[in-house]
Amino acid sequence: MTARARTFAALLTSALAVAACSCTSGSSTPIPATSDSVPTLTTEIVREYDRGDDAFTQGFEIDGDVLYEGTGLEGSSFVRRTSLGSMTELERVDLPSDLFGEGITVDGDTLWQITWQNGVAIARDRDTLAEQRRVNYDGEGWGLCSQAPDDRLVMSDGSSTLTFRDPTSFDAQGTVDVTLDGNPVERLNELECADDGSVYANVWQTFDIMRIAPETGNVTAVIDGTPLWDSMPASERSGADVFNGIAQIPGTDRFLVTGKYWPKIFEVRFTDTAPVGQN
Repeated sequence: MTARARTFAALLTSALAVAACSCTSGSSTPIPATSDSVPTLTTEIVREYDRGDDAFTQGFEIDGDVLYEGTGLEGSSFVRRTSLGSMTELERVDLPSDLFGEGITVDGDTLWQITWQNGVAIARDRDTLAEQRRVNYDGEGWGLCSQAPDDRLVMSDGSSTLTFRDPTSFDAQGTVDVTLDGNPVERLNELECADDGSVYANVWQTFDIMRIAPETGNVTAVIDGTPLWDSMPASERSGADVFNGIAQIPGTDRFLVTGKYWPKIFEVRFTDTAPVGQN
């Protein structure tokens, strides 16, 4: 089975689980996911980086001068470290063929990696990516990020719920339901715990990123990533899959974002107006 065929099979399996949803967006909020009470932001492209199109991106995070990326699909999942300055791969470790990789995050000297339906979280050495231990959890794993000031991890499972976890034991410590104008926002996927305390979340099968106040679950902004997709020529979009992957460049207002099998990584700012010449 080809990688693209495996992708289709995996997405079809997941889609069947949410087929009862009558929305067209991958979120229980109507499309477009806009609101009178929160701002809708757009993505201003600062820079583009070319990369290969072999990464079914699930987790994206920057620690120091290293970009970490976790990918999915059984038989082809891997995790890697990339130099942020040169965008060259430093280390790469493949997952066992029976594991479907999902979100990742760095917490201290540990890189945590979760799996989709295997119920397994892997603790790795941050520098070598060597596996150190495994822990089990209930339910699915989608996205993961670390809130260092609060000494906790934040995890998504494809629903509208975020789960807070202990960064050492991985035990669940509580949950919060994410809502926009009181409506649950489903299919929360890749997560980024930002410097300002917000959690950013890709919404699966959309170009939306939700900025979330983790203490209340309220969405404080909706970010439209459509300009990134529109900027790629048809030849690059033909093999690309859904929008997924967000990592803040520490100490700045810029983020790196990408998608599954996207041949580009975009450095962006989130702004409330479209740049000149961008519709």
